[in-house]
This record gives sequence, C-alpha cells and structure tokens, in this order.
Amino acid sequence: MRDRFQAARLLALGLPVGLLGGALISQYVGHLYPCEWCWFQRYPHMAAIALGALAFVVPGRPAQRWLVALAALAILLSGAIGVFHAGVEYHWWQGFTECTSTMSGPVTLDSIMNAPIVRCDVAQWRLFGISLAGFNALFSIGGAIAIFVLMKGKRA
Repeated sequence: MRDRFQAARLLALGLPVGLLGGALISQYVGHLYPCEWCWFQRYPHMAAIALGALAFVVPGRPAQRWLVALAALAILLSGAIGVFHAGVEYHWWQGFTECTSTMSGPVTLDSIMNAPIVRCDVAQWRLFGISLAGFNALFSIGGAIAIFVLMKGKRA
C-alpha cells in the first residue's frame, strides 16, 4: 500500500527533524547545554535527516525503501545511545566520561574558568522522572519500530 510507505518515509524524515530541532531549541533557548553523550545521540539523527530527505528525491521505489530503512536504523541507533545515556543519568551503570565542556573560541584561563561544565551522569531536565536522553530513547526506538512496521505492509 502506497500510503503506508509514504507514512514511513514521512516519519523517517519528520521524527529526526523534530527530535534534533527540540534538542537545539533546548540548547539555544532553554540553555540546556549538551554533554558528550547528548552529542552522540544527535549524530545519527543528522544522518537520518539526510537519508530521509534523499528518500524523497531519489527515483525508484527500491532505492527509496533502502534509504528509509537506513534512516530508521540511524534513528534506532540514536535511541540505543539514549538508553545508555539515560542509564548513566539514573546511575544504573557507569558511563565512559563524566564531564565535558561547551567551550569555543580561543582558550584562555578566563574562558576555561567561565565555561559551563556539563556532566553526562546528571540530567539537566526531567519531566515525569524522564530525562531528555530517556525521551530520545523512547521516541527514537518507538519511531524506528513504527517505520519498520509501516514498511512491512504490502508493496504497491
């Protein structure tokens, strides 16, 4: 069914755009600076956006299906990283790093002293006890599963 694939294609593009957009808004408007693991969750979404956008311009259904499937895998990867990061925030397991900085520009003693320290093992924001990494995990994994289910439908 053409409608199912169209929905999968839209979700493969719209979900990472929405999640990455939300992350950027929380960073630049809400002043929630990303830690290292937050950045690791963003990279697969960036790849998924490129793959999802290509699925709208590349001719041929087989190529489009592959691009949507690859976008879904990238979204799933971001969700898996989100699970790991949320586990570090909830102290279920130890992370690889504990602190990072968002410093940019020339490095001076003053810039080092004034740079915000962002810990990977402390959630900066929670809603109903769920951190941003937890929400990314839920939405990304759920969205990737939905894309695969939609793609599994009958082919046109």
